[in-house]
Amino acid sequence: MRYELLLQPQEPGAPYDPVPVEALLTARGIVARSDGSRVWRLKSGDVEVGRLNEGGQAVASELKVPLTEKTELIRELVVEATALAAEAGVRVVDPSLMKTLTAQDDGLVADNFLRTARYAGEYAGVSEAVVASYGAAEEGGLKPGTKVLLAIVGFFAVLYLIAQKLL
Repeated sequence: MRYELLLQPQEPGAPYDPVPVEALLTARGIVARSDGSRVWRLKSGDVEVGRLNEGGQAVASELKVPLTEKTELIRELVVEATALAAEAGVRVVDPSLMKTLTAQDDGLVADNFLRTARYAGEYAGVSEAVVASYGAAEEGGLKPGTKVLLAIVGFFAVLYLIAQKLL
């Protein structure tokens, strides 16, 4: 599962020409993989780039981000994609929010990204998103459940020693 943003024409229903977008992506260092997919390498990670076709005609360019518990990549993508869209004369749309994005919407998209990652980790079994659904392991110290278990074991150990002493 991936979180997707779309680059679409400014006017809904207008024909989409992917050539200017792809030229700008090429200038930004898009890389073609051996499997035919294309990757836009950003500072925070890789974004898959593709065309969305309907009826044999391109209607948008897709930007796909893997679901994880980290939001740095999706935040960077929103900023970079809106800058690219402004240059190409298109708009960035988040289909899950049903909203045209601006660079200031990175927090809104990041929140929705985390909700989607939590759902994917809990209910869809997406292994990369499991940490987002259950939270990262606490560093240092014991978890509350472990503390209770140790207290119960300690109580019974003391009770056993007292019983041995009395008998």
